[in-house]
Amino acid sequence: MSKAKILDGKKIAADLRLQMKAQVDAMDEPPILAVVMVGENEASRIYVRNKQKAAAEIGIICQVYEFSDSIGENALLQSLDELNENHHIHGIIVQQPLPPHLNAQNILRHISPSKDVDGFGLYNSGKLMSGENGGLAAATPKGILRLLEETKEPLSGKLAVVIGRSQIVGRPLAQMLLNMDCTVLIAHSKTKNLKELTKQADIVVAACGQPQMVKGDWVKDGAIVIDVGINRKEDGKLCGDTVFDELSEKVSWITPVPGGVGPMTVAMLLENTIYAALHAEKCCCHCGH
Repeated sequence: MSKAKILDGKKIAADLRLQMKAQVDAMDEPPILAVVMVGENEASRIYVRNKQKAAAEIGIICQVYEFSDSIGENALLQSLDELNENHHIHGIIVQQPLPPHLNAQNILRHISPSKDVDGFGLYNSGKLMSGENGGLAAATPKGILRLLEETKEPLSGKLAVVIGRSQIVGRPLAQMLLNMDCTVLIAHSKTKNLKELTKQADIVVAACGQPQMVKGDWVKDGAIVIDVGINRKEDGKLCGDTVFDELSEKVSWITPVPGGVGPMTVAMLLENTIYAALHAEKCCCHCGH
């Protein structure tokens, strides 16, 4: 097998931002994205700065609303209500993780469906599960599909094993792949004989949060590997949920860490914000239509 082709998310996202900038430039008013951040999580601050930088590059206004980690849930929900009712704001995200005393699911579901650019709310999740096109789909799975499109390989009929069942990546991605006519298997920490399953897969998505769990002998020759994980090893270096060096010698396509899925997530978030802004005037009741 020849060495794998790299799915360069950083480059693909940069190309997408050029297209989105032209789209924003043609709009009467720039879209506005509200980012709600609770507490002093340093990793969250880095993620938010990355979103601000990418948004500014294409002309989206990114407004950050910071709250103390001692804020009560009712107070935070009230602030979300104000953002929901503000017609100048087109997209809302709540940066995670949230402090443990806050019910994350309750807070995410409080975001107006028409502004839920992370795609985590019940309305947008339900729309995805029903197989409907359009709307606001979860950014990371949406970015993974864009990466798969770059391979130019038909997805229909392929066996995809998704390792991870989170509401943010695993579950919505499995549904998206199913909607593309893949045969999908969702695996997780309690899956038996996981290695035997991944060895049969045409597509392996590692989103389990376990550093370098998926090794070279876990996949078949010519498979496509998408690594969603981002972990820090003892020596301080970043790594994914797969052993990149081993896999890149036998698979057909693979994403690097960093520079693979991460940049695509931000790009899809911005794409969702543009979509929300373009559809804002069609909906005044926050129903998502």
